[in-house]
Order: sequence, then C-alpha cells, then structure tokens
Amino acid sequence: MSDATFTFRVDDALKAEFTQAAKAKDRTGAQLLRDFMRDYVRQQQEAAEHDAWFRREVQIGIDSANAGNLIPAADVEAEAAEWRAETRRKLIDSAS
Repeated sequence: MSDATFTFRVDDALKAEFTQAAKAKDRTGAQLLRDFMRDYVRQQQEAAEHDAWFRREVQIGIDSANAGNLIPAADVEAEAAEWRAETRRKLIDSAS
C-alpha cells in the first residue's frame, strides 16, 4: 500500500487541542486521523450493506404481496389479541 498525503485546513486552537488530546493517549494526531478515517469508511460500508439488505428484504415482501401471499387483517389482529392476552396473564402472574 502506498502512502498519500492528505492536507486540509483547521483552526490553530483546534489543532493544538487535538494534538494535546492525542498525546494524552500516547498517539500522534496523524495516527488518530487515520483511525478515524478507517472507522468512518467501515461505518459507511456497514451502512451501505445494511441498506442493501433492507432493500432486498422489502423487495421480497413486495414481490410476495404482489403474488397474493397476504394474511388477512382479521387474522393478524386475532393473533395480536392472543399475544396481548398472554402478556396480560404473565403480568398478572408475575405480580402475584
């Protein structure tokens, strides 16, 4: 891997505070900036991967719905009512 120089402007006070904070962690400013850059790139890659996964899952759902694989609302509500009743029973039992 070849190295490249990354140049940017920053306020003198911020640079001094950053340098001091880096030294307190026994690091150089350049080391911390490289770490921050790596972390940022990793976070962006993870976000892009999650977004792609989510979009695939949504498309699967849309395709399934378009194919007629739907659950009637009354069935969903009946199951939810059962869940709520079970939760109430557990709360009452745990309060006893």
